[in-house]
Amino acid sequence: MKKMILIADSGSTKTDWCVLSGKQVVSQVKTAGINPFFQTEEEITKEIGSSLIPMIQPYQPAISKVYFYGAGCAFPEKNAIVERAICRYLSVSVEIRSDLWAAVRSLCQYQPGIACILGTGENSCQYDGKEIIKQVSPLGFILGDEGSGAVLGKLLVGDVLKNQLPDMLRKAFFEEYKLTPAIILDKVYKQPFPNRFLASFSPFLLKHIEEPTIYKLVSECFHSFFVRNVMQYEYEKYPVHLVGSIAWHYQDLLRTVVKALNIRIGTISQSPLAGLIAYHTSTFE
Repeated sequence: MKKMILIADSGSTKTDWCVLSGKQVVSQVKTAGINPFFQTEEEITKEIGSSLIPMIQPYQPAISKVYFYGAGCAFPEKNAIVERAICRYLSVSVEIRSDLWAAVRSLCQYQPGIACILGTGENSCQYDGKEIIKQVSPLGFILGDEGSGAVLGKLLVGDVLKNQLPDMLRKAFFEEYKLTPAIILDKVYKQPFPNRFLASFSPFLLKHIEEPTIYKLVSECFHSFFVRNVMQYEYEKYPVHLVGSIAWHYQDLLRTVVKALNIRIGTISQSPLAGLIAYHTSTFE
């Protein structure tokens, strides 16, 4: 059987896996998100063993290398957790890089540029075609993550609970999500993955984007993302590429926001997977 590689693109919410044979995609699988900052090695191992391995079993003997790109995979000790979990099932070489590297390779390929993630969280960097040469730390949804789904949700919930939205919107929010203030506070402060919970309100914002208070909330959040992150790079020299669910669904508003900042938008993708497939098929050994 011809040698194959396995690519994984993992965020906090979901992981996309792809088995490549030469330039051909032979299998694609979705599992829950894998993030070593929030999950133990045993939890990650269980997810891989139950959700991934049964789906790729026919190709398992031919897989010679795994490329795992993931949220939370920016430190050696965290990367080692994911590597050990994968190697319990696949005795192969594993290259683990951050989700920012997935964005860079997917969006820029071998060209210099600025690559950004706007999904449940955010991240950004400047890339010279080979290496990431500058990065502004995202800091997470408490200290940073401007423009992300988690921060958009945080701002929305804060406005709902502090009566900063019109009564019609507050009523619509509570009716749609069947939540109470007590439940919201419990999920944010006591339950796991508060970032996922907060990001789940993005569809509500998108649905009501024409409402002035919602439009102002979202546009100011995006403006903050560009000013506090992107404008620390050579944004006047290179295009700014974006990937992620928030970037994709709000792209019209993003383009409006950057006009006033003289920022040139390049590619906007919903997922980095297609670009990663193109990158790795071009370098497939």
